[in-house]
Amino acid sequence: MTKQSHAFQAEVAQLLHLVTHSLYSNKEIFLRELISNASDACDKLRFEALADTSLYGEQPELRVRIAFDKAARTLTVTDTGIGMSQDEAVAHLGTIAKSGTREFMARLSGDQKADAQLIGQFGVGFYSGFIVADRITVESRRAGLPPEQGVRWTSDGSGAFEVEAITRAERGTSVTLHLREDALEYADGWRIKELINKYSDHIALP
Repeated sequence: MTKQSHAFQAEVAQLLHLVTHSLYSNKEIFLRELISNASDACDKLRFEALADTSLYGEQPELRVRIAFDKAARTLTVTDTGIGMSQDEAVAHLGTIAKSGTREFMARLSGDQKADAQLIGQFGVGFYSGFIVADRITVESRRAGLPPEQGVRWTSDGSGAFEVEAITRAERGTSVTLHLREDALEYADGWRIKELINKYSDHIALP
């Protein structure tokens, strides 16, 4: 399949602008949000597998992994959770509930700490990746689908995103941030460990 280009829903475009600007001085929260999403994806698989254990396939282990490549200026958060089909990637990463957006915008206070908490509550944490990245690539395969039904989603956060079919051996999702010049500190092992200890110690996954 060739790449398909989609415009972000208007609310998402507005939200992207808000999130990246209102939280710029508290940008490290992006990692908390991505780890939290990865953990949620593992919880969802655990729940769905109660009714259908075949969803685990040959990968019974649920885990979240963080990798970085200083030379390539990338940081990747990978989970072996529920994953996404192509339709789900378009729906989940390109649109959000209109009512939720309005409420989120109304509640943004300008207080960086309070606004950072709001992001998690409203499920828009994925977009906080654009605070530190000029491009995000998501690769995913939903549990229960064959490897050739994987999906790659890419965007520079400017108003559109592209999706294409890929073959992905592993179930779950990888989110790769292509870091901005002023965010290269996040391609550093010590810095990442520090943030994990600060924000994500409560997550019960390896």
